[in-house]
Amino acid sequence: MKIYLASDHAGFEHKEAIKKFLEGQGYTVIDKGAASLDPKDDYPDFMKSAALAVVNDPGARAIIFGGSGQGEALVANRIRGVRAAVYYGGDEKIITLSREHGDANVLSIGARFVDIEHTEKMVTLWLATPFSNEERHRRRINKIDND
Repeated sequence: MKIYLASDHAGFEHKEAIKKFLEGQGYTVIDKGAASLDPKDDYPDFMKSAALAVVNDPGARAIIFGGSGQGEALVANRIRGVRAAVYYGGDEKIITLSREHGDANVLSIGARFVDIEHTEKMVTLWLATPFSNEERHRRRINKIDND
C-alpha cells in the first residue's frame, strides 16, 4: 500500500518518525512535505498536496500531522473524495470506526497531543482496519463523495 505523508512544523518530528516506521514495515511512503522544519510554514500547502495525491491514487492513504490535526483535516476534507478523520488521543475506537464506518482514507494526527510511540500504534491499527462494506455505510459515503 502506498501512503502519503504531510506535516507542518508542529507535526514535522512525528512525520519523520512515522515515515521511518512505515518504511520499516514495507509500505511505500511518499513525503509531500514539509521537507524541513520551518516554524513559519503554512499547513494548507502540504495538506492539500497529500489530499490530492490520495484522490488521484485509488487504494492509497495519507497520514497528515499538525499541532491539533484539526486544521489539517479541514484542508484535506475540502478535496472531493477525501474522508479525513482526526485523532488527538483518547479511545482507539475512533481509529477503527473511522475505517469501518467512514472508509477514511486520510488520518490527521494532532502531534501536540499524541506521542510518537502511541502514534505508531494508532497508525498500525488504522492501516489494518478494513472498511465494513455494509450497505448503509456505502450509501452514506456515496452521499459524502457525490453530493
